[in-house]
Amino acid sequence: MTTLAHRVFKIALFIGLFLISVRYIPLSNEWSTSETRAWFAASDLLGVRDPDDLYFAVWLTIELIAAVLAYVAIVKLWRWYRTKSLRL
Repeated sequence: MTTLAHRVFKIALFIGLFLISVRYIPLSNEWSTSETRAWFAASDLLGVRDPDDLYFAVWLTIELIAAVLAYVAIVKLWRWYRTKSLRL
């Protein structure tokens, strides 16, 4: 039962971190001329019809990476704290 609770807590922690990263790493609405050209070139190269779709996929990937890095850091800090407190 505790294993299930740990897994549920870890999943909730990751989802919470992902939602926080989505909230605080904003999606840019305005592109400069050079950025527009770059996104159109990248979407043509990858075969994506709309550059906004490609931009959203890249943005979502960055959000996932940020959430994973925060999750890994929290888990490592928690394990370090627990081993340190057990020695006392």
